[in-house]
Amino acid sequence: MLKYCEVNGPGEPGEIRNTTPNIEFLNLDGSLLTSWEDVAAITKQLDQLHELHLSENRLRLPFDPSAHCLDFSSLKTLILNRCELTWKQILECAPMWPQLEHLSVEYNQIAELQRPEGVLQTLVHLDLYGNPLVQDSLLSISALPRLDCLNLTATGISAIQFEDAPPGRHTSMFPALTHLIVDQNNITEWSVVNELSKLPSLKKLSCRGNRLVSSDGNPATANQMLIAKLGQLVTLNGCEIEPLERRGAELDYIKMFGEEWLKAGGPGHPSTHFTNQHPRYQELINKYGAPEEGELKKPGPSVLKNQLLKITFTFPDDSSRKPIEKRLPASMVVQKVKGLLYRLLKVPPSDLRLTYTSTKMVGAEFELSNDLKTLQFYSIEDGDQILVRWS
Repeated sequence: MLKYCEVNGPGEPGEIRNTTPNIEFLNLDGSLLTSWEDVAAITKQLDQLHELHLSENRLRLPFDPSAHCLDFSSLKTLILNRCELTWKQILECAPMWPQLEHLSVEYNQIAELQRPEGVLQTLVHLDLYGNPLVQDSLLSISALPRLDCLNLTATGISAIQFEDAPPGRHTSMFPALTHLIVDQNNITEWSVVNELSKLPSLKKLSCRGNRLVSSDGNPATANQMLIAKLGQLVTLNGCEIEPLERRGAELDYIKMFGEEWLKAGGPGHPSTHFTNQHPRYQELINKYGAPEEGELKKPGPSVLKNQLLKITFTFPDDSSRKPIEKRLPASMVVQKVKGLLYRLLKVPPSDLRLTYTSTKMVGAEFELSNDLKTLQFYSIEDGDQILVRWS
């Protein structure tokens, strides 16, 4: 671990190979290295190096990247967070990493993605968290043959479309993708979920912090719709989908849209419009049978304002304070939550920093960064914790 240790070069020729030749993991975050040639001079002496961290470095691009492919020949994992890199620059460097499987490039300057031609073909995990992506360019990486996990958290995406496949069919894009993370984005339309159902291998989806709302405004109902629309899904938002949960979600989905289905043509030939909006509906009818008229759920007025969530406020920086439990409406905006805390703590709202944790995602912490958004917008559920800190 040499993180922030002001490493500025490889030292004397051969010194690293002679003293520490068996290093498998190396962290050079925040170093004084200035070029990829400097990095290569270090890694060429480490034949067993599998994982390399170079976050918060500004490295000059190599003159001939291919000349260094043997210097990184054993490298499987590369972390390049906060390096001010564009995707084009990453592709220029990629010939150096012939065996790379895991690439993390969080919070860089990646906007428009270009197709990796002859590089990154071994990539299994790609983390683009926090980059301002041009969403129309996302399909440029869809042909990566081994890409299994893609993290698009906080990239600003609002839509995705696989035009090579009609509703209910599988796309040829992202053939190996089993795990997709699209937390904290601008996804508001259920048509996006319909497109995700075209991914042939998708098993795990994390979709927290988006504004996918069901007709009743209940986050639990929205999760049910996600489960029902994505028949291959085994994990949603980090929580395994039990068989009984899937059955309940699919049956409720049938009832929820049964009246609309009947009006669209029902058992005969539902309209194209209905089929496009509900590509799995006929499959569910075949699985469970058509709904009886008495079972049909008619969309009622939103109950969001009446839905109360049990929230526990904790104070991680003040161990003397006991947790405070409150019941708050899901429609309450963060600004009003801060107002409530001001009355309880006498701390100005502008000094408060709020994050939350969920029982469904142990270890993950999400920031409530927008005062005008509701608790429901952030997918906060009954039993979650809000962590309160202040400056």
